[in-house]
Amino acid sequence: MSVEGKSTGPEQTGALADYTQLNDRRMKRWDKTLKFDETVIEKIGSVNKKIIWLVLTESWCGDASPALPVMNKISELNSNISLKIVLRDENLELMNQFLTRGSMSIPKLIMIDAQSNEVIGDWGPRSKNATDLVDSYKAAHGSLSKEFKQDLQVWYNKDKGQSIVADLLELLSLK
Repeated sequence: MSVEGKSTGPEQTGALADYTQLNDRRMKRWDKTLKFDETVIEKIGSVNKKIIWLVLTESWCGDASPALPVMNKISELNSNISLKIVLRDENLELMNQFLTRGSMSIPKLIMIDAQSNEVIGDWGPRSKNATDLVDSYKAAHGSLSKEFKQDLQVWYNKDKGQSIVADLLELLSLK
């Protein structure tokens, strides 16, 4: 995170600074409460090829707060998975290669073979299950309301990161 009272990126507003602080608290909570079952731990441990997870994000991104702790915990469980986080707005050329439906949606994880530097997969900006919720809401209402964004965070909390874990294990199967 950035300096107190600020967010990452060129745009500095009170709202973005508030989201940055909120996300910082959310990620710390996720770090403390995130649990993986033995099957998940075994699957993570089975990755025997060196890969890099390069993640584009910004401090104010609400979808990053549940996703980054999951990515971090997975990388901590297997030294073959190297997690690198870069800021989207400082890496627009890279971001533009990994747009989601034409949008610079984040977080965006790019999975790279560490030997060949070849991109072997990507993920984001949210789990398939969360994307389905967002798409359904947008279809019915046109855009995301503040209330829906709060409801989505409640959904993330109830899901306990398991949808993100499932998606990332599927991504790891591409290795």
